[in-house]
Amino acid sequence: MAALSDLLPVAAVRLDVRAADWREAICAAGGLLTETGATTDSYTAEMIRNVEENGPYIVIAPGFAFAHARPSPAVHRTGLSWVRLEQPVQFGHASNDPVHLVVGLAAEDSGAHTAAMAALAKLLADPATARALQEAADPEALCAVLAGEAGETVAVGATGERGARPCGGAAAVHTILTVCGNGVGTSLFLKNTLEQVLDRWGWARHVTVEATDTISAKGKASEAVAILTSREIARTLGDVGVPVTVVEDFTSGREVDRALRATYDV
Repeated sequence: MAALSDLLPVAAVRLDVRAADWREAICAAGGLLTETGATTDSYTAEMIRNVEENGPYIVIAPGFAFAHARPSPAVHRTGLSWVRLEQPVQFGHASNDPVHLVVGLAAEDSGAHTAAMAALAKLLADPATARALQEAADPEALCAVLAGEAGETVAVGATGERGARPCGGAAAVHTILTVCGNGVGTSLFLKNTLEQVLDRWGWARHVTVEATDTISAKGKASEAVAILTSREIARTLGDVGVPVTVVEDFTSGREVDRALRATYDV
């Protein structure tokens, strides 16, 4: 599993970038992926098309867009880029606009970057670390924060009944799906946050979390107890026979905690 520092070199970081709109913001992130050898130019167009087709679901937290597309021949290797905007721009998200940070992801497959996504989700969920990233003076300072040199990060906060378990007895193992347009980016962020909450509850042994895309989710829904996703993807899924809960901030342990409580009526 690749670490965050392996996927985000200093050369893939740009701070205080000017962008007139969300397309220019994604172009900036895509350009860095191309410059550092992770993708071809066509991958940027694929990231833009993803938003055009699926809506601004990639804006997964206030001020934060996670730009990506499906694995494709345009991806040479898995990599990340980081663009902090000089002035925030609108992506059209109902609650998380405007965006001041765009992280670009190019993924060769759905698994190689899982550890890096977990690390990034934890960093962005910690207010002190998020503030340090926003205030970093240059790419080197920002990468130092991401590497943990600014101090220990705090696990995503959640409270729950430690030792309790879902209905069905000790042997029961439930599945919850986290869903995005492509199954390799934003759904992994939400999966990581949900798994941290489950761990805090003491339910990690009893609930399996699977990140997937919209097409696969419709086929897998019958095996799940619930789906957690964005508002845009929830509309795309429609009625799949299990509860679909909208999460606005994919990095918020508190919001995911509430969603989990609603799922199990805790």
